[in-house]
Amino acid sequence: MTYINIDIPRETVIKILYDVDKKGAYSNISLSKHLESNDFKDIDRAFITEMVYGTLKWRLTIDYIISQFSKIKVKKISPWILNILRMGIYQLIFTDKIPVSAACDESVKLAKRYGHAASSKYVNGVLRNVSRNKDSISYPDKNEDVKGYLSVKHSHPLWMVDQWVDRFGQDFTQELLECNNQVPPFSVRVNTIKISKEDAMKILTDEGLEVENGKYLDEALIIKNPRSVQRIDAFLKGYIQVQDESSMIVGRVLDPKPGEFIIDVCSAPGGKTTHIAQLMNNRGRVLARDIHEHKIELIDKTAKRLGIDIIETEVFDGNDFDEKLLGKADRVLVDAPCTGFGIIRRKPDIKWVRKKDDKEEIIKLQKKILFISSKYVKQGGVIVYSTCTIEPEENQNVVEEFLKMNDEFYLEDIKSIYKFDSKKFDTQLAEENLSNYKQSQNSQSTLQGLIETKNKYLQIYTNRHGIDGFFIARMRKRS
Repeated sequence: MTYINIDIPRETVIKILYDVDKKGAYSNISLSKHLESNDFKDIDRAFITEMVYGTLKWRLTIDYIISQFSKIKVKKISPWILNILRMGIYQLIFTDKIPVSAACDESVKLAKRYGHAASSKYVNGVLRNVSRNKDSISYPDKNEDVKGYLSVKHSHPLWMVDQWVDRFGQDFTQELLECNNQVPPFSVRVNTIKISKEDAMKILTDEGLEVENGKYLDEALIIKNPRSVQRIDAFLKGYIQVQDESSMIVGRVLDPKPGEFIIDVCSAPGGKTTHIAQLMNNRGRVLARDIHEHKIELIDKTAKRLGIDIIETEVFDGNDFDEKLLGKADRVLVDAPCTGFGIIRRKPDIKWVRKKDDKEEIIKLQKKILFISSKYVKQGGVIVYSTCTIEPEENQNVVEEFLKMNDEFYLEDIKSIYKFDSKKFDTQLAEENLSNYKQSQNSQSTLQGLIETKNKYLQIYTNRHGIDGFFIARMRKRS
């Protein structure tokens, strides 16, 4: 048997892509598993991460290109060979650092191992043909089929593009699609229970990291040149926690106080839970629940690393009512399951996993969890409903229906409550909404800060605010 010298990082990428494509694995979880099971150098870890997320991100566009250069239909290509082709084309079309010879030759070697002689010749032929003709690849005509063009050019499902163009307008949708394909900033939260922001910045800088202030929150930092952060001293000692600023804003809107009893209904993986405890100065009680045992263990591990001891964790289904908590909580957080369309740039496989009809079942679940969780709030207490999506059916519609059915709660104006730099959201024209945007698309500055103060909600859009897309609403129970 002929020995094939396979490039291990590229082979790892193919294994992860196969896990996501055929086994339904989450990209971030599969990636972490494979990275931790091998002692890769930082440069290889960075390469694998880029190849996985890049190939997933541009999958629709890549498949469109394959269909132009392959005699075999995409659906007929074996999963291993298809993902080898996808990674190869990603290197040829969407990167400028990898030589054509390396992209083609290493793909052919992988095809020999995961296919047969004919497979390797097929992969070589397609990739060489693409590399020679990449400037002549044709896309749908934007003038004749704008939605089809946006779908293929920006690698998003047509149904998703269709609904966003109808809702947001063409210009806003194009901005959103482009932003979803960008690499998100790497933000961390300084754990002020253990260290000051200034000292944390110095430690990170001494480790060779470029650090700058977050966009909106004092405790947020952005690391410009991230590497295996979970291996560095500042992380291991609990000085920082990886978390996007949108997620941190949820904790600020909840505004927990030291000594209070807080319930985080859907708490995993624990970023918001530990932030809540931090805002409470580690004084009081936080009950963190999740349906999965392994996720609860993750919260416990994170809390221990951060030096937090007020968090109690429980395996519990938010669909079920816990009578012993009736009217007990000062504040309740419902960070509800959702479609996740606000975090596509972090988890590009969401585009391919989610289907158009998924929303219907998700919304039923959201409504049920919110209704049950509201029973835990004491008189005068607060419940915050948040999602990491931009879909109004999952956001304001759920809240408005809840309020119609529960007149003992009323919506509070987030603008007058949140404790972050609201000026940075540019709220001067925040009373405008997306219908206004569709009517005045030539004026892109009108909604630089799209806070729906008219309805008292906070809706964050990635392309407008530079952080994850989130929805947050805060309601208070009448005394």
